[in-house]
Amino acid sequence: MTSQPFPYLLLPTFWAARNRARRREPGDSARLMLFGSIGLGVGAAIFAAVFWLTWQLDYYEELGDYLLRLGLSWLFLTFLSFLAFSGIVTALSTFFLSEDLRLLVAAPVAPPRLFYSRFARTVGQSSWMVATFLAPVLLAVGLARCAGPLFYATALLALAAFVVIPVALGSVVTLALVNVFPARRARDVLMLMGLLFAVSLVLMLRFLRPERLLNVESLPDLTAFFATLQSPVTPLLPSFWAGETVFAALRGGVDWVHAGALVTTALAFAVMARAAFVRYYFSGWSKAQEARKARFTRMRGLDVLARRLPIRPLGRSLLLKDVKVFLRDTTQWSQLLLLVALVLVYLYNFRVLDLERIPYMGAMVKNVYAFVNLAMAAFVLSAVAVRFVFPAVSAEGPAFWIIRSAPVPMRSFLWSKFWTGLVPILLMAEALTVVSNRFLGADPFLRVLGAVAIFFMSFALVGLATGMGAQHPRFNAENTTQVAGSYGGIAFMVLAVLYILVMIALLAWPSSLYLWHRFRELPVPARSQAWMALCGLAAIALSVGTFWASMQKGIRSLEDMG
Repeated sequence: MTSQPFPYLLLPTFWAARNRARRREPGDSARLMLFGSIGLGVGAAIFAAVFWLTWQLDYYEELGDYLLRLGLSWLFLTFLSFLAFSGIVTALSTFFLSEDLRLLVAAPVAPPRLFYSRFARTVGQSSWMVATFLAPVLLAVGLARCAGPLFYATALLALAAFVVIPVALGSVVTLALVNVFPARRARDVLMLMGLLFAVSLVLMLRFLRPERLLNVESLPDLTAFFATLQSPVTPLLPSFWAGETVFAALRGGVDWVHAGALVTTALAFAVMARAAFVRYYFSGWSKAQEARKARFTRMRGLDVLARRLPIRPLGRSLLLKDVKVFLRDTTQWSQLLLLVALVLVYLYNFRVLDLERIPYMGAMVKNVYAFVNLAMAAFVLSAVAVRFVFPAVSAEGPAFWIIRSAPVPMRSFLWSKFWTGLVPILLMAEALTVVSNRFLGADPFLRVLGAVAIFFMSFALVGLATGMGAQHPRFNAENTTQVAGSYGGIAFMVLAVLYILVMIALLAWPSSLYLWHRFRELPVPARSQAWMALCGLAAIALSVGTFWASMQKGIRSLEDMG
């Protein structure tokens, strides 16, 4: 092992992927087909859009070349900060928190060889999404301009050198952070900072109201517009070097200056990162072995609040355990910040929606939007349920044997999971539906109908998520995201979408019939009233049946588990 080059240390990663492909766990094929088709569809859409845009710019000669050149620089500049932050977060896992490091650090492996193997994994895990996005973009640009093989070879080399620079810089920042803070605490801080940045970005982009650009009077002067586009592009950034290198290859030439700057900077950053890790890595890795501190478990307020709840002692203990486990995991509760930001943007969209431009159809459009709002709120509800409720049983992890061997009935255990997830999700769904319908100015009948419908849909979807999570647990998953993306999570989303579509169909027809008769000031016939009542009862029966059947199947699955 000491005489082997550093790629030898990458073999376990490939062997694990090969064994996973050979083992083929239930649902792997369905998950591969689903996400593969989605990825191919997104890649094809990006390719078609960029190909058409590049083809259109070709008609404008020098102006088209200028916009294409500027667009390439902007594209690489967009991913520069993303790669740097992704490199910081990924380096925490690959260099300090990976399970196999306890063996590798104690093995007779030279520090530079260990660094290069870990750095290669960091670059791959940090940049695969950027490379996947840029591949159809560069391919479309090359095909639209009929570029030769030189363009594709140069683009591949420029992309490889470009991703190394920010990832190497992010890895050095990680090394500095870990030597100041323990690795687990640094990961929590970085995760929280990233989510705060994402929340701020989402809120800023939405509150700027980009739809105002559709107003001709708000368009800027042409000269000021191009000056604004050019201002963030600086020749001192690697994104500019990559854009110039690719654009020169697109025109059949080689920009040796910017290509040389890109490659030599990537090599220099890699060498400097290796020197820093050889010097300071072991002290940082030693600090990373510190156990996580559970400060939230010392909060006496949680115990006092739990004692005041009108529930049995067993349910109170299970609820308190779930809340404390949730608060300990920063990656769990910090995602609520992003969820809150998306909810605010969702409500703000209805607040600024201007339907008065079509006065003759405003009332009808508002009523149609009320049902679209109900469907969207239900989809948001199901997305939150698959992320937080479905993995609730699997979140017990290897410690599930304690619950299984304790004098705790599986029925009480699963119902505790259900109520813990239902209360916050129900409040969120009702707030989304009621407030957005009020902003929309929907008919009072539809406001009441939406509030009642989302109440039953919350019970059904949370019950479906809890029950299916108990039927398809993954106690060996590293995090809850893997549980949500498993075969059971995909099956839940498919069933949830089908349930939502059926519910909207059962409620839309009787509501439209009632509103039509009221608009015409005509009484609703008795036969139509009977059909309307039948549709309402069918919707309630479907919700109650979905909720109850899912919970009972989940309880039986847990009781039959060995």
